[in-house]
Amino acid sequence: MAAFDAIQARLGDLWGRIFPDPREPRSVVVIPSLSMDTDVLGRISGVHHYEERMLFMLMLLRLPSTNLVYVTSQPIAPTIIDYYLNLLPGIPSSHARKRLTLLTCFDGAEIPLSQKILERPRLMQRILSAVPDPEKAHISCFNATPMERTLAVRLGIPLYACDPALCWLGSKSGSRKVFRDAGIQMPDGYEDLRSKEDIALAIAELKQRNRNLRRAVIKLDEGFSGEGNATFWLEDAPTGGLVSWVREELPRRIRFEAAGETWPHYVEKFAEMGGIVESWIDGDFKRSPSAQCRIDPLGNAAVISTHDQVLGGSSGQIFLGCAFPADAEYRLDVQEAGCRVSEVLKSYDVRGRYGIDFISVKNEDAWDHYAIEINLRKGGTTHPFLMLQFLTDGKYDESSGLYHTPTGRERYYYASDNLQSDDYRGLTPGDLIDIAVDHDLHFHGGTQQGVVFHLVGALSEFGKLGVVCIADNSAKARRLYDETVEVLNFEAGKQAAYRKELHLESVGATCSPNE
Repeated sequence: MAAFDAIQARLGDLWGRIFPDPREPRSVVVIPSLSMDTDVLGRISGVHHYEERMLFMLMLLRLPSTNLVYVTSQPIAPTIIDYYLNLLPGIPSSHARKRLTLLTCFDGAEIPLSQKILERPRLMQRILSAVPDPEKAHISCFNATPMERTLAVRLGIPLYACDPALCWLGSKSGSRKVFRDAGIQMPDGYEDLRSKEDIALAIAELKQRNRNLRRAVIKLDEGFSGEGNATFWLEDAPTGGLVSWVREELPRRIRFEAAGETWPHYVEKFAEMGGIVESWIDGDFKRSPSAQCRIDPLGNAAVISTHDQVLGGSSGQIFLGCAFPADAEYRLDVQEAGCRVSEVLKSYDVRGRYGIDFISVKNEDAWDHYAIEINLRKGGTTHPFLMLQFLTDGKYDESSGLYHTPTGRERYYYASDNLQSDDYRGLTPGDLIDIAVDHDLHFHGGTQQGVVFHLVGALSEFGKLGVVCIADNSAKARRLYDETVEVLNFEAGKQAAYRKELHLESVGATCSPNE
């Protein structure tokens, strides 16, 4: 811990002296490890390809003296790397490639990447060999846990992320405590729960306080993208003997967001990591905005974007994508709430990027915002916004909540991590590039508009893809997304027809004349 604190002390100097000068030599070691509960992560289709979501960091190679080391569990297809390098504005891809080192564990085991690296001392030595000056380097990761802290100490390179000792602030229970300190409205509920009895008592108490409550939400403290959430229906709950009724009905009435989840397993995970129970927020007009914030190594806090999240799943709690910026009716309110939360986190010495999620309900002409969680890490809204920044070199305007290019033009986007279809299976990264070129689905540097793909490695095996559609207004960005889906469905349809024809020919070749 002392060694980590000493290494982290270098971040302030890096931020103040190195970061402001784009030509100052530096190195960034990218460790895109999803260091989270493996049971929860295992329910996300193609989750091991999520290490590719941080490939937006390759855009840092537009800085002519920056070296970048990118480490993954499995090798990334060269076609995917070429795709990103060819997006670089103002830098030949050959120049950028000389400053890029790709390293891999060659290990597909369902354990965090950081753990795999720590188990490979020779790989750690190769990482260090690729860093010209460790005193001018930092580690960028998806989320920080004790494993990333240990990795920083072993490499002697500071970690630009939240200190793992403070990550409890980003749990579901910790988030409620921060919201309370910040004076932010949140759903009625209870935190720091550990057992099925705690769940039953909390649900019964919420129903007794609000006889009109239709549903309660149960969340694992370390759930990810809504996969650790469940709902319990209360509409026909009795007025008497409520605790006993809830206790008896829980195994039958609970509905999980994660496919395949079971009550016995969920209770076991709840006892292991803890969780919360909250009132379900009802409303005819309901949205889920979020604020993305950053506290830099010098302690300066700022809201850097707002989004409207696109949610799905059985009860609409699983993150699918986002639209930037959040609705004009409330984006500045969400931004202001983000500032208040940031001041509380700053008092704990939190550093790095994080997101704050809300449920917003319209009542007549006003919106009520309920804070529901803090994600002390990069998230699903991080890579689309940073891709926009790196591609256009513009700025977020806090006074309006809009993004402007250097020429003052507004930019919007619609992004998804879950563009998925079984028909997409079999399309390779090269196929996707061909489709994008044939249908003009790529980003145009001249207009600073277009389509950028990610999660490309998950396409062939899982039929899953990510996309960011950038345009000069929100309607056009959504239209660009719809056109992208239409093109992919069309091309996948041709592939499906070919498969069917191939299958019929194969069946015909193996049948006798009588058959």
